[in-house]
Amino acid sequence: MNFGLIIPALNEEKSIKRSIEGLPQDFFSQIIVVDNNSSDRTADKAREAGAQVVSEKREGYGQACLSGIDALASHIDVVVFMDADLSDDPQDLPALVEPIRSGKADFSLGSRIKGEREAGSLTLPQVFGSWLSGSMINLFWGFKYSDLGPFRAITRSSLDKLGMQDRDFGWTVEMQIKAIQKNLKIVEVPVRYRNRVGISKISGTLKGVVMAGTKIIYTILRYRVLQFKK
Repeated sequence: MNFGLIIPALNEEKSIKRSIEGLPQDFFSQIIVVDNNSSDRTADKAREAGAQVVSEKREGYGQACLSGIDALASHIDVVVFMDADLSDDPQDLPALVEPIRSGKADFSLGSRIKGEREAGSLTLPQVFGSWLSGSMINLFWGFKYSDLGPFRAITRSSLDKLGMQDRDFGWTVEMQIKAIQKNLKIVEVPVRYRNRVGISKISGTLKGVVMAGTKIIYTILRYRVLQFKK
């Protein structure tokens, strides 16, 4: 299997190089950093670490992920998504992709809730939001996720089937809902979660928490309504 890595990044010059250099050696055939309109040297640092840099001026987590997907080489079989802020531990990659490598899963989600967390790495709104979202998805679709973590892996063929569309905060939950709807084999893998470098653009501000929470709930309800209309 050929693994490709997509790292969305916005003003992560202090962490992006270390994130890439911390990856298991020769693990990925392609490493893409999507510079999501940074005003610092994120792109330069990523190139110094050997990554392919894609420039995406339209800000939004989902938009960055979509641009990264567009840049994937044709030979990539499995796509991994990881944050750029050192909160995800690259040493968990072998465990994250093992269910896919062994054929047990099409979609492997790194669960911060089930894994080990540094004190303060997850805020109370993040923990509550994961519980609420997981409970709503379980109520509507009968599958209980423990987390909406960004650290995840999915087969290229499965990702193509999902037809991802969200361009900002709804990206992670859209993928998880569509994975259920498309009957993918889903596995949650406990992963370690560390205090990030810098301040989060989402959980680090009240505005970010409100906007992300609202969009996530809206996305869940939207896909539930769309299901009824079919």
